[in-house]
Amino acid sequence: MPLLKKRLVGQVVELPISRIRPNPHQPRQVFSEEGLDSLARSIREVGVLQPLTVVLEGDTPVLVAGERRLRAAARAGRVTVPCLVVEAEESRSAVLALVENLQRQDLHCFEEAEGIRRLMECGKLTQTEAAKQLGLSQPAVANKLRLLQLSPDQRTRLTAAGCTERHARALLRLDDPAREAVLRRMIAENWTVAQTERAVAARLHPTAKKRIKPLIRDIRLFFNTVEHAVDTMKKSGVAALAEQRETEDAYEYLIRIPKNSPAMHP
Repeated sequence: MPLLKKRLVGQVVELPISRIRPNPHQPRQVFSEEGLDSLARSIREVGVLQPLTVVLEGDTPVLVAGERRLRAAARAGRVTVPCLVVEAEESRSAVLALVENLQRQDLHCFEEAEGIRRLMECGKLTQTEAAKQLGLSQPAVANKLRLLQLSPDQRTRLTAAGCTERHARALLRLDDPAREAVLRRMIAENWTVAQTERAVAARLHPTAKKRIKPLIRDIRLFFNTVEHAVDTMKKSGVAALAEQRETEDAYEYLIRIPKNSPAMHP
């Protein structure tokens, strides 16, 4: 290691923003313009309170963590920013970038999943090894990676619509084209997670035609009473007609008495 580089490791130094190269392993893809403006205003007032983290590749500082602060500082008109110089291999650099964003808890689920995937590829890590470095369980890492089964276009649309990880997990239960059909309606109608889960369940388990329930005992007794009354009317010479029907949501009993019935004209 060059003497100057060795001397800088562990030190906080002011570095020109123009010289700092973005981290190729940065998991965050979307930066809130409103958030950057707010941070830029704060930086104009009090400066960059938390140094960025960089690793030196030759004489070039490469950002490890702090891209949001770097962007906001540039937006605030700063020429230099304070940076902590660390010694990190490529895989370690990816870990640091991902961990820093995970700790902020505002990394989108797809960015997190993509970051984990890149970490595993870069470091040639298994899911268990990646989980250990990130402080997660292996099943948690596996579940994050499953989100990447959604197509890039579907992930982009979910992110733009402000959908959550739970929306995405619900969609994963479906195969295309059912997944695409539910996704379109979910976004167009701004479904909640519960609405999405119900729609997915309906696709997976189409509701069988409802069986008409048999008449309960009291209803049968009522119909028997009506039928007895109709029989009595008939015996009295009234040509009453009775019709009983059963639909999915009601029982119908129609009694028709012709106006020209002999019993109606004494």
